Amino acid sequence: MTETEALEKKQHKSSSGNVLPEATREDVFDHTYKEKEGPKPATVIVWKNVLLMTFLHIGALYGVFLIPSAAPLTLLWSTLCFLISALGVTAGAHRLWSHRSYKATLPLRIFLGVANSMAFQNDIFEWARDHRVHHKYSETDADPHNAVRGFFFAHIGWLLVRKHPDVIEKGRKLELNDLLSDKVVMFQRKYYKPSVLLMCFFVPMFVPWYLWGESLWVAYFIPALLRYTLVLNATWLVNSAAHMWGNRPYDKNINPRENKFVAFSAIGEGFHNYHHSFPYDYATSEFGCKLNLTTCFIDCMCFLGLAKDRKRVSHELVQARIQRTGDGSHRSG
Repeated sequence: MTETEALEKKQHKSSSGNVLPEATREDVFDHTYKEKEGPKPATVIVWKNVLLMTFLHIGALYGVFLIPSAAPLTLLWSTLCFLISALGVTAGAHRLWSHRSYKATLPLRIFLGVANSMAFQNDIFEWARDHRVHHKYSETDADPHNAVRGFFFAHIGWLLVRKHPDVIEKGRKLELNDLLSDKVVMFQRKYYKPSVLLMCFFVPMFVPWYLWGESLWVAYFIPALLRYTLVLNATWLVNSAAHMWGNRPYDKNINPRENKFVAFSAIGEGFHNYHHSFPYDYATSEFGCKLNLTTCFIDCMCFLGLAKDRKRVSHELVQARIQRTGDGSHRSG
């Protein structure tokens, strides 16, 4: 093992520059995992999910045609709901709870838990567990949305079929005490269904109808259904497009890529080659707030005293990784 590799394994830095000891992590790739030999398990389609996703996207498409009839305030409200629900995934389920890349106070954790219910992408506990499995066994049978199985599977297909047995097996073996001991995570898990009905559908629909007289029809199909579908697909693009298209300036030996379109649509989650190289970095990017609204949000929360201990990779370590495993495409900014 080289000196650089040893540093990557043993330490990372907070935004204050203090070296933090590397805790037991479940989001670091496990090179010892081997896929089972022999025929793959049969694919079992979950027809209920197929129908639900089909109707959801048909409804969202109809919502697009309703946009000209919506009030400007309704479109502004839809954008706000998109950002809030997206932050519930990116700043919440992903960077805070999956990777523990910063610490949040109780008020911020409550906000992110509510925002996550607005996103409706499984509860925080399940989302974080599956995401840790994704990092630990990326692009193998144990990866929930293994991109080796193609764009459609990585994007949405993985939600339309039963999980591969290895995904279930590896998920059960993860150390998840941090999630189990988090009262916000467990409260949301306990009341997830009513919280989704309230935050994902009722609140986005009710506010424009009650406050400025938007029709319930438009309020349901645009701020609720269309907005929800757009957030879903923005998140799914991280699993699909950002694992297939783009450059690999930090590690050419892994599939995840740097994809600016995904970074824009998923408010900062498209710098995926960097993220899989340094999963503990709160910014998920070398370039801070550039095309990274989630990093800006976390920085603002730190400024307000609602978050702290942002973990960051040192410039020297990034440069060493670029020289050691990059594809030669790195640009400084």
